[in-house]
Amino acid sequence: MLLLIMALCLVAGAVIGLVGGLMGIGGGLIAIPALGLAFGMSQQMAQGTSLILVLPTILMAVRKYNQNSRIDWVVAGFGAAAAVLFTWFGARLALGVDSSLLRRSFAIFLCAVGVFYLWQTYRLRPRAGRAASPVAARQLTRWHGAVLGAVGGTLGGFFGVGGAILIVPIVTTLFKYTQANAQALALTMIIPGSTIALITYSWGGQADWTIGVPMALGSLLCVNLGVRLAYKLPERRLRACFAALIFFTVVLLFVEG
Repeated sequence: MLLLIMALCLVAGAVIGLVGGLMGIGGGLIAIPALGLAFGMSQQMAQGTSLILVLPTILMAVRKYNQNSRIDWVVAGFGAAAAVLFTWFGARLALGVDSSLLRRSFAIFLCAVGVFYLWQTYRLRPRAGRAASPVAARQLTRWHGAVLGAVGGTLGGFFGVGGAILIVPIVTTLFKYTQANAQALALTMIIPGSTIALITYSWGGQADWTIGVPMALGSLLCVNLGVRLAYKLPERRLRACFAALIFFTVVLLFVEG
């Protein structure tokens, strides 16, 4: 029975790694409601366990993203430093919240982000009679990175995932980054914070390593393929896929109850 569960975790991890690499989210967005449904985990336990899967997936994805388009390590570094300071606060806050309330808050947050992504996707639609022209990206400063890291770190600690989900639309909207490049920057910023969050959840007894480790191993098999697909998909389609994934996760959260 244990071998069967581990095999299923490997397969599930591979699917989550593929989607996580494609969407630049590390996979936690799917893993959290899936762990709750499959294993009856509380929201806190699902968030902590998903971080075991997410952290190595993020590291692999960032490496692959950087090969395709160089990441601004100075901006990412300031974002990561701010994220470390705020992630612990978010994680500690989450450990003291009722599991059902935390799950509903997560669903509401995702709904808001999903609606925003649909709006973004609609704006990218080519107007009649003229083709959509690319817009030059604005320069992100180190202080922009610090603010993004603080916001992303707080959300990432509180929800176990969410920092990259919020950073990406901000960067694509305000600074005109492409979806793939924004995903690369956001993932880089949340690496140290995700590490802090995992330590905090583990210290609080809210992480199942027997489930998380095989899922992490499975995710590493497919994350590179996901990143390659992210750079091949048209911009509008990639954003539409991101929005669809968010709403699918919301449905899973409501099914979970």
